[in-house]
Amino acid sequence: MTNTVGHLIGGERVLTGGRTQPVYNPSTGEVCGAVELASVETVEQAIANAAAAYPAWRNTPPAKRAQVMFRFKMLLEENADEICELISTEHGKVLHDARGELQRGIENVEFACGIPQLLKGEHSKNAGPDIDSWSEFQPLGVVAGITPFNFPAMVPLWMWPAAVACGNTFVLKPSERDPSSVLKIAELALEAGLPKGVLNVVNGDKEAVDTLLHSSTVQAVSFVGSTPIAEYIYSEAAKNGKRCQALGGAKNHSVLMPDTDLENAVNAMMGAAYGSCGERCMALSVAVTVGDEIADKLVASLKEQIAGLKVGSGLDNSNEMGPLITADAQKKVKGYIDAGVEQGAELVVDGRDLVVPGHENGYFVGATLFDKVTPDMSIYTDEIFGPVLAVVRVDSLEEAIKLINDHEYGNGTCIFTRDGEAARYFTDNILVGMVGVNVPLPVPVSYHSFGGWKRSLFGDLSAYGPDAVRFYTRRKTITQRWPSSGVREGVVYSFPS
Repeated sequence: MTNTVGHLIGGERVLTGGRTQPVYNPSTGEVCGAVELASVETVEQAIANAAAAYPAWRNTPPAKRAQVMFRFKMLLEENADEICELISTEHGKVLHDARGELQRGIENVEFACGIPQLLKGEHSKNAGPDIDSWSEFQPLGVVAGITPFNFPAMVPLWMWPAAVACGNTFVLKPSERDPSSVLKIAELALEAGLPKGVLNVVNGDKEAVDTLLHSSTVQAVSFVGSTPIAEYIYSEAAKNGKRCQALGGAKNHSVLMPDTDLENAVNAMMGAAYGSCGERCMALSVAVTVGDEIADKLVASLKEQIAGLKVGSGLDNSNEMGPLITADAQKKVKGYIDAGVEQGAELVVDGRDLVVPGHENGYFVGATLFDKVTPDMSIYTDEIFGPVLAVVRVDSLEEAIKLINDHEYGNGTCIFTRDGEAARYFTDNILVGMVGVNVPLPVPVSYHSFGGWKRSLFGDLSAYGPDAVRFYTRRKTITQRWPSSGVREGVVYSFPS
């Protein structure tokens, strides 16, 4: 009998008998379960539960909200093995990669534990005669998050812990492709003491998303996914008067200078390009080499490293790369490799025909390497979201910077160099939101904020960290006066100053 994953509404698991779709194990291509797709009525039920829970949760002291987060963090650590197995089974990433994902999510829970400090406002005594002025950060109400398949544990933990710690209640719509770890984590939050209705999880497709976007009760929406959907989410949220942050796609470049420590750079790029089978919005998918000498050395070294890459089931922790999420994703990535060949790029390593013994029906594509790629090729312009690395050759750092700045995406980038002047020039002039120097995946720690530039982010605030507190609250400024006893003033018609 196939296990069907439902929803978590008002603190209870809910199955309504509605539409379902299969959930696959990408390593085998076999169905491992099913997920129910929420109807409009089911999503509205979740929103109503969140709205009912809001008044009491809003008035819960921040220190008590933080205590829930502390207990929740401990439960995540105690149940990490089970959570990571669920991630690997439904997503395909290798267990050690799932463990890294979960740990980065836990770091955001740790940040939420400090919410009493983060919600402190500003205070000015005697801003005027006997007048005090202060500001405070108040929650918005019911807020929602729509999260992607590639980080089923981490990205939801970017959103709802900060939101509920700030006093909001939350409706989460995770990816329907790998729903089990999300539901497990939500139940751990209840076990930690989160009141019923504060966090609700609805699995679903566009019908569920549109219900959240059109609800007059939902005050804000956070989204992480592809750029076309991010644009849609942002536009619809704005039409309906909602605050919105929508993180979109990426095409992340690494620049290799002639003085690069090649061994370290290659090791870093192997993990950044092929980790999680390239299904990361921070994956390095383009290597920009300054000069042919470093390009030749890079391509030769990468080719050698790829030959030893161990690919297989995500549940085998000795593997280094697992499969793609679906058969459609596998077909799409192979199509991009076909296009790269047709458009004249030099295919150095071809991953299209990889077969993993014992997992012949899995959604595998091997690590692929192109050289002599030009900016007009689709393998350069498009976000492939697979294990494909393109080498672009340029003659100068200025040319590399222009190449990156001209691209429509501006999520992440990095430079490999021993030259501090070059690194400083690069970080100062690059039009990208997250920048690394000899760091291939410059994902900010939880007490900074995550977000790109250009068509990689729609909205004024980035995800998690300090920006999350601003996103999930609104400032109220209060000016108060208690005149001294017996003091009476006449009418003043000029503007107060």
